[in-house]
Amino acid sequence: MNCGIGCLKRQQTTFAVTCLGCLKSVYSTFIHVRFVKHRIRVREMENVHLAVEEEDLYSGYNDYNPTFDSEELENDVGFQQAVRTSHGRRPPMTAKFPGTAIGARPLASSFGSRAPLASSMGRPMTGAVQDGTARPMTAVRAAGYTSSMTRGSAFDPLGQSKGPAPPLEAKNEDTPEEKIKILEKKVNDLIEESCMAQSTGTLQLALEKAKEAGRKERMLVRQREQSGNADHISLDLTYSVLLNLANQYANNEMYPEALNSYQVIVKNKMFSNAGRLKVNMANIYFKQKNYPKAIKFYRMALDQISNAHKEMRIKIMQNIGVVFVRMGQYSDAITSFEHIMSESPNIKTGFNLILCYYAIGDRERMKKAFQKLISVPLGIDDDDKYIPSNDDTSSNMVIEAIKNDALHQMERDLKVLAEKYIMTAAKLIAPAIETSFATGFDWCVDMVKSSQYVELANDLEINKAITYLRQKDFNQAVETLKTFEKKDSRVKSAAATNLSFLYFLEKDFEHADRYADLAMTADRYNPAALVNKGNTVFAKQDYEKAAEFYKEALRNDSSCTEALYNLGLTYKKLNRLEEGLDFFLKLHAILRNSAQVMFQLAHLYELLEDPQQAIEWLMQVISVTPTDPQVLAKLGELYDSEGDKSQAFQHYYESFRYFPSNIDVIEWLGAYYIETQFCEKAILYFERATLIQPTQVKWQLMVASCYRRSGNYQKALETYQDIHRKFPENVECLRFLVRLGTDMGLKEVQEYATKLKKVEKMKELKEQRVKSGREGSARGRREGREGSAGSADSGHSSGSTKGERLSAKVRSLPGSNEPYEASSPKELDASYVDPLGPQMERPKTGAKKRMDDDDFADEELGDDLLPE
Repeated sequence: MNCGIGCLKRQQTTFAVTCLGCLKSVYSTFIHVRFVKHRIRVREMENVHLAVEEEDLYSGYNDYNPTFDSEELENDVGFQQAVRTSHGRRPPMTAKFPGTAIGARPLASSFGSRAPLASSMGRPMTGAVQDGTARPMTAVRAAGYTSSMTRGSAFDPLGQSKGPAPPLEAKNEDTPEEKIKILEKKVNDLIEESCMAQSTGTLQLALEKAKEAGRKERMLVRQREQSGNADHISLDLTYSVLLNLANQYANNEMYPEALNSYQVIVKNKMFSNAGRLKVNMANIYFKQKNYPKAIKFYRMALDQISNAHKEMRIKIMQNIGVVFVRMGQYSDAITSFEHIMSESPNIKTGFNLILCYYAIGDRERMKKAFQKLISVPLGIDDDDKYIPSNDDTSSNMVIEAIKNDALHQMERDLKVLAEKYIMTAAKLIAPAIETSFATGFDWCVDMVKSSQYVELANDLEINKAITYLRQKDFNQAVETLKTFEKKDSRVKSAAATNLSFLYFLEKDFEHADRYADLAMTADRYNPAALVNKGNTVFAKQDYEKAAEFYKEALRNDSSCTEALYNLGLTYKKLNRLEEGLDFFLKLHAILRNSAQVMFQLAHLYELLEDPQQAIEWLMQVISVTPTDPQVLAKLGELYDSEGDKSQAFQHYYESFRYFPSNIDVIEWLGAYYIETQFCEKAILYFERATLIQPTQVKWQLMVASCYRRSGNYQKALETYQDIHRKFPENVECLRFLVRLGTDMGLKEVQEYATKLKKVEKMKELKEQRVKSGREGSARGRREGREGSAGSADSGHSSGSTKGERLSAKVRSLPGSNEPYEASSPKELDASYVDPLGPQMERPKTGAKKRMDDDDFADEELGDDLLPE
């Protein structure tokens, strides 16, 4: 495009319009291009089927062709660009398409492939891309259609005709990155498994998992270093592995290994806040009783914790105070505890402070510390909050839901703990702060009454009575308890229960029954009162009524072990052995290691003629109390009845070893050695029996008989002579003296023979006098019973049987002038009271014995004195 004047230089990329002819040529070219574009759009619109709309009567009046708009050429960006550049230069004319500016580029319809129009310099037009696919036009083509579609293609906007998507490519786990990810996940899983094992109590498994996690973590670090990713090593993962391993070592009491693991963490400067772990190290030193090092590490940890963590600093200082107490440095401990009570007071620290003041004997500071203890705020809600109102149903439902939730249970536990510490502190300092313990108790009661623990005042008064009992001052204890008769029902019931128990121990069953009734009147649902009432009825041998009271106590408190035990005894007295066995089995399920319960089960099985079961239960008793001589003796008796002499000897011998004064055991062992032809060993046991019962001639005769059986006739003669000096009228001793003297050719044989005849004659005369006296009395009784022969005949059989049993029992007993019982088989008693063996059977009372954590024992005389 050259006008001949030289206005265009072909070497230049731009040109300047210098004449009107050039300007007209550029303008006509621009108009032609815009006209071609418009025709293409019109052809494309012919194939677009729009939704049918309502006909607008006024449409078309403002429509015009923007191609011929020449008024806004100055604002037309495309025109101005064509003027300044070669963009609008007309392409060379061709013979195929004369008179057009498109040249060899045919225009395609909307149904065929169509190439975009290019400029004279080859620049693609707007709406076209380089790969030949036309770009869709906005707001012209309907959804689902493309300009390259062929006629007759189906409507498929979602591309479902292409079939299912190809499967995902499988991960290549052989790459270093994937291996590192898998190994890192394995380490995290092992840490989690270790923690879960610790929570379930399997400490050895937790330690093994922690060690394996450590090995895997080191492999992970090596792989990162080999792959060149050493900068991406996870410090958090390393910290977690080391900390878990140290904790598991400590849990398994492998303290040196735990300290080494903690030391690795603490010395590594890359771990932030690792200094806090010195608290764990100090705890280990405390368990090892290395108290100076424990204090050193506690203080080092305290220095590395900022003041922002106030609660943690308080706990560390509390540990420091406890360590000083263990070391006996009470003044240093007092300094730590006083600082805590001034900064953040709590119940445990207040109690420890009282103990320190008690240790140094400072009365006034004990009082001040007790006042601080009862003024410590617990931060819990009042119980009135959980009382439902009758008006609001929705709030009542909420209260019912939170009444026994975990938060309320935690509040109750905290309150119980606080009451326990206050009660223990009061019982500890009461005898020390005043001249007498009664005055000290009164001061503590007054302080408690003016605090938030008002209800503890009555419990302190009852503990005052218990202290009187420890001092054997029963009158003062009774008087103190009687002061509660005018108090509220709960306290009155507790005091009356204790009084009933005291009178029952003193065998004053009348007063015991009276106060048991008073306790039941004040609180009918008090199981201890019902048990004591049942005991008083049991003592009167009204077993049926006693069983009813025990059953009522069980209905009020199903875990009342005293009622279960006494109910089993009651049914045994009623000879309802199977029912008694059921109750003792239930009690054994509650008290698994109770020797009393297992002994009762053994006795019931013996009464039910099941010796094997009785032996099994007695073996369980031995596993709990292996030094009980009576249980061992009973086992020997059962084995002897079963014919197992070796087991019987073993248990009898063990019983003798623990209690060498049981005549029955001594007699059995002596007889066993005589039976097995070891008379020399039997002498030791019969000599022991002689020491225990020196007035019993039979043991000395048995010693002499053992000497005679073993062939030591001289020693036997001396023993018989000694017996004759002590018991000159013993016929059996004289007979053996005559026989031995005859065999040995002694001169004293005639003398012993004369004495034997004289003694035998005196014995015959004595028996004749006794026989004549009995016949005279029997004749008088027969004359008095004439006329009642029928009634006598009806009771003859049973009377004769009872008479035979009585006579047999009398024959087995010693004379009235002998202080010791003769050796006769004893029946197994029904109760197991203490380690010395079964004693008199008696029902359990409603009393319990409790040991506090501070080694001060309290014998609670009722079930509801102190909160557990």
